[in-house]
Amino acid sequence: MSGASVVPIREVSFKQLKVACSSCSLRELCLPLGLSHDEMSQLEKLISLGVRVKKGEPLYRAGEPFRSLYAVRTGFFKTTVLAEDGREQVTGFQMSGELIGLDAISTERHTCNAVALEDSEICEIPFNRLEELCRQVPVLQHHLYKVMSREIVRDHGVMMLLGNMKAEERLAAFLLNLSQRFSIRGYSATGFYLRMTREEIGSFLGLKLETVSRIFSRFQDEGLLKVQNKYVEVLDVGGLKATLNGCAGS
Repeated sequence: MSGASVVPIREVSFKQLKVACSSCSLRELCLPLGLSHDEMSQLEKLISLGVRVKKGEPLYRAGEPFRSLYAVRTGFFKTTVLAEDGREQVTGFQMSGELIGLDAISTERHTCNAVALEDSEICEIPFNRLEELCRQVPVLQHHLYKVMSREIVRDHGVMMLLGNMKAEERLAAFLLNLSQRFSIRGYSATGFYLRMTREEIGSFLGLKLETVSRIFSRFQDEGLLKVQNKYVEVLDVGGLKATLNGCAGS
């Protein structure tokens, strides 16, 4: 891993793995699938737990050889590419319970940078060893396909976001998406901290910083949100959905 602050990889027992996977994307690769004890033990052997990445440091950089998938255990990441004009373009934000690195499977090199937005911890899964295990455990391979398909659907959603929506709709969709993702993880759906800057949000949504700031202010004036620095409280979910559906005034 490029630039990441790595703590020594520790031996992990079967019991510890079950605890570790209970709140991250690894549960999608093992726990709900009803793997046998032996199958679970095989999966356990290829996962490195407790790899820490400090805020602002890269997990990997564009162009580096692809070796592993990474499950976000705790923390928040952004993925970026370099635009033609030399500016950084944000392509996504990843939180706990999501996989990073799928972009490199086809080319065997990473096509983007993955950078920690806060002190984070990931679980590293060497892909060649995961492939071997998938051939032995078909149900694991099937579930990996489902994870990859979900990422494709998410990419399609971003394309729709940037192609067909007005600025207000883009930000409303972004906030509603974050709300849903936090809720799935057992956090509040109506009050959360934005780990990314307004500029990074604008880069992701294809909006200027001034536009993002203006819409946040407008949403607050309309009683949809309460914003304090990076903390956002959603006061009117229905109003945000109405904005997303183009039902609110422009």
